[in-house]
Amino acid sequence: MAVGDILPGTGRGTSEAGGGGLPLAVSPVESPLDHQPAAGGPPPRAGEDIRVRGRLTPRAPLAPLVWFKAGGAAEWLFEPADADDLAAFLRDLNPAVPVMALGLGSNLIVRDGGVPGVVVRLGKPFARVEAFDATTLRCGGGASGILVSSTARDAGIAGVEFLRSIPGTVGGFVRMNGGAYGREVKDVLIEAEVVLRSGERRTLSLDELGYTYRHSELPNGAVVIAATFRGRPGEPTAIQAEMDRIAAAREASQPLRSKTGGSTFKNPDGYKAWALVDQAGCRGKRLGDAQVSDKHTNFLLNVGQATSADIEALGEEVRAAVKATSGVTLEWEIQRVGVAA
Repeated sequence: MAVGDILPGTGRGTSEAGGGGLPLAVSPVESPLDHQPAAGGPPPRAGEDIRVRGRLTPRAPLAPLVWFKAGGAAEWLFEPADADDLAAFLRDLNPAVPVMALGLGSNLIVRDGGVPGVVVRLGKPFARVEAFDATTLRCGGGASGILVSSTARDAGIAGVEFLRSIPGTVGGFVRMNGGAYGREVKDVLIEAEVVLRSGERRTLSLDELGYTYRHSELPNGAVVIAATFRGRPGEPTAIQAEMDRIAAAREASQPLRSKTGGSTFKNPDGYKAWALVDQAGCRGKRLGDAQVSDKHTNFLLNVGQATSADIEALGEEVRAAVKATSGVTLEWEIQRVGVAA
């Protein structure tokens, strides 16, 4: 069933973007505004109806939205119509309800029991990219790395070609300090606009994001809705040539046409994760339909009907093997969210 369709048995639909903010009937599905956590006393109620202009879907399957094609459902999936819609929703949402942003789902394991609370997915209204001046790009949080780098090429802005190689959206890049081929988001970011869990809109500077390797200090529950990147003047033909070089390198070394989650483990200081995995004898290792890639050993694959539990358990087996053979503890780079089945 497509996201936003009426779910069988609920007697409930969703409002469409631009639909005038009509209240959504919540019976018999509990409203996220009235969510009660599994432990502790019930939080104060925040209202009987949910007013949104985007799409709000209960029990939305997430497996179709993530690259591994595995995992459970979101308790609620919210696709806001615009930034104001998102801010108002988070402002009115009960503070006890957890919120998670979802991009392309390319670096994510959604556990089989699903994700409690609200998953926010930014769609087309957040996918715009424009050249602000001769060296600066203004990018929506839902824009892909390919769109950012292509827009930069057309505008003669060099320096962001590496984003072509990262399968994700601007929001994910900003949150994780995404990087490849010797560059990271921290090298090009000027500032990011976010909606905090409280619904407040804020602009965070590079310093405020506190970047380290594949990590930022972005507040919990915050959603990145835009970012400003700075490159340098360049010739479109040279920029395209660099993008082509990066694309060819990825094609040659990575299992791009597989159900995967991208780089599984962070590179420890002084090491390459793939080499440690290979040295531990894990190339091609399987657990059910979960497999370590033969082509690039820092990639896990779903080669059939693997569950998220299979994929995560295989990753833990690989971490144990690497620890036993090299003494190095690998840290997960893939984000693992949700609860076990």
